[in-house]
Amino acid sequence: MNLTIARLTMSTLFGHRRGLLLFILPAVMLALCVLLALTVDDTAEFSTALLQMFGLAVIVPLVSLLAATGALASEIDDGSIVYLLSKPIRRSTIIVTKALVAVAVIVVLGAVPMVIAGLILDFGDPRTALAFGAGTLVAGIAYTAIFTALSVMSGNAVTIGLIYALLWEGVMGQYVGGAKALSVQQWSLAVVQHLTDAPHVKSDVKLPIALILLVAVTLIGITLAIGRLRSLVLSTAE
Repeated sequence: MNLTIARLTMSTLFGHRRGLLLFILPAVMLALCVLLALTVDDTAEFSTALLQMFGLAVIVPLVSLLAATGALASEIDDGSIVYLLSKPIRRSTIIVTKALVAVAVIVVLGAVPMVIAGLILDFGDPRTALAFGAGTLVAGIAYTAIFTALSVMSGNAVTIGLIYALLWEGVMGQYVGGAKALSVQQWSLAVVQHLTDAPHVKSDVKLPIALILLVAVTLIGITLAIGRLRSLVLSTAE
């Protein structure tokens, strides 16, 4: 990890209006949880459903998309990535550093709010809240790899990522049987299910398979991003 690249990435992430959405999305989720806690007698009955269908399925992929594409795609779009590419820095170091920064943002603005949301909805079950926090982390790592690769491979990374996050993860990954097996949401839900005994938490993917797929997607995404960034150097030089 390169600390200079990390600082530049943080500046890029939070130096644009897009960075505001990174705070707005978890704030909306927490505000909704507080509202429900104040107006509904027993939020524990539907807490896990809300954390899954709104948290894991919508908020987590969107926060991951903004963090990963903001860390790399915006620099490619405005041409400032050339500054890094002109330095004697390994392309793998650039990708890994930016991915780690994105994951750190997801921890602070994804996993932590998820745990807090779980405690707001059901303070008597901290184990489930922490389980969803862990699920958010593993999902965020996989999403970061996917969206980082997409950032280097396409000039429309945000648009494609948004369609993927809302259509595939938000809809197909929850309601379409065959698509569930290929959903990061379901893979992370398998982790949540393993860490909690809450009765309504159930993944369509077994934990060993889910872990293998999470690791595989992460490694493939980062590898593709590094390879594509190397070819981007050649095209830039030309």
